[in-house]
Amino acid sequence: MRHLARLIRDRRGASAAEFALILPLLLIFLLGILDVGRLLWTWNKAEKATQMGVRYAVATEMVPNGLAAYSFVTSGGLSQGDSIPESSFGGASCLINAGAVSCSCKTGATCPGTLVSNSATALTAFNNIVSRMQRFMPQITSSSVQIDYDYSGLGYAGDPNGSDVSPLVRVSIRPNTLTFRPILFSLFKTATISLPSFSAALTMEDGQGTVSN
Repeated sequence: MRHLARLIRDRRGASAAEFALILPLLLIFLLGILDVGRLLWTWNKAEKATQMGVRYAVATEMVPNGLAAYSFVTSGGLSQGDSIPESSFGGASCLINAGAVSCSCKTGATCPGTLVSNSATALTAFNNIVSRMQRFMPQITSSSVQIDYDYSGLGYAGDPNGSDVSPLVRVSIRPNTLTFRPILFSLFKTATISLPSFSAALTMEDGQGTVSN
């Protein structure tokens, strides 16, 4: 009985037992901190990729090259020097569809009849934008990118120096096309978090060439 009473009163292993109870919570807390940092880093890369993508898009060839070559004087019924009204060009969206670029007029908007006149040229322009984005986030694929050309109120019919329209160009990473895998989730199950949409917009500059700063 004396040995049993001494064993009951013995507290020499209490610290080890308490540490064993706290250790799982401590690991979850530390891994959670690491995952938040990794998520913010991934988030920042996605935002920077769209910023660099749109910077490239406004300074190089337009994806809807049919729009770039369209004359609002010859084919659009406007007079030389007229500003381009929203009723003549309301906006277009370009996506990769089955390995080719598909550009379509936005719902409720009016666009020139042929937005893309040369699919090979359009595909090259689209892929060049995606390649610029991949420098900052390699996980991005062509199918996860959308490029919008929205009405901005800028541009003049019969512009001799380039496209008649100067749209607001928006480069976006489409929602749920990029994922993030937390370290913490791997302790319980294999799971990922779908990231939201990211986008950046600038007004079209020259819209020609293949070089951008």
